[in-house]
Parts: sequence; C-alpha cells; structure tokens
Amino acid sequence: MANLDAELLEAVDRPALRRLVGAFYDDVQQDDLLGPVFAAAIPPAAWDAHLERMTDFWSTVMLGTRSFRGNVFQKHVALAEIADVRPAHFLRWVSLWNANTSKLFPGPVADELQLTAQGIGRNLFYGFFQQFARFIVVDGVAVDYEAV
Repeated sequence: MANLDAELLEAVDRPALRRLVGAFYDDVQQDDLLGPVFAAAIPPAAWDAHLERMTDFWSTVMLGTRSFRGNVFQKHVALAEIADVRPAHFLRWVSLWNANTSKLFPGPVADELQLTAQGIGRNLFYGFFQQFARFIVVDGVAVDYEAV
C-alpha cells in the first residue's frame, strides 16, 4: 500500500483486515452463488481457522507481515474438482469484496484493496479458464470481464 499516504495507512492494520475478512466471508457464506462452493470446500468447524488464514494472507499482501505461507493458486484451482466454478463466481467475489472494502475503509484504501483483489482474481481466473481476466466494474459491481 505504498501509494497511500501515512494518514490513510493508519486505517489498515491486522484488526481492520480481520474485520474485513469476517464481513466479506459472512457475505460469501450467505451468497446463493458463492456459498455452496465455499461450503463444499470448508467444513463448518474449519471456518474460524480459514478466517485467520485469510487474515494472515491479506496482512501479508497489504502490510508485508509475511504471516501467510501457502500456495493460493494451487488451493483454489483444486476447487474445480469439487465445484463447477464459472466466471460468474469471480464476478460475484469481486463485487462482494468491493462492497465490503467500501463499507469499512476510506476511499483510497478501499480502492487499493479492490485493485489488489482484482489482480489476485485475474491470476486465479487463469488457473480455471487459461486466460487472464480484467474485471469490468460499474459502481463497485463486477458486471463482466474481458480476456487479457
């Protein structure tokens, strides 16, 4: 988040990222499209550990804490074995992430989190569909994508 000034950086710390991860995954679990995919991959008893792991991930990505270790790409692509992941899943994921970041952070911080998530989504999209995607976002909602 080097592009942000020091005052805005104060808005992002591990507790703030944990709130974001918790709110986002609450929405994911309740979502009619994403919920079943995540339910197939994460047993109910494993959600707390997953939320901590995702907080570690976002802390590593955004704050440089190096608290996350793992192969995100491989883990997500393995979902293809248990769920019919389609481009619409990525659009919904981006849209829910955007909604939650916009609710919880000042504009420039939310923008940085959203751009970072879209980059991650672009790479994961490649793992499923062998093409990178640029998500087309209108008013925070990912309405489509184009191959890049």
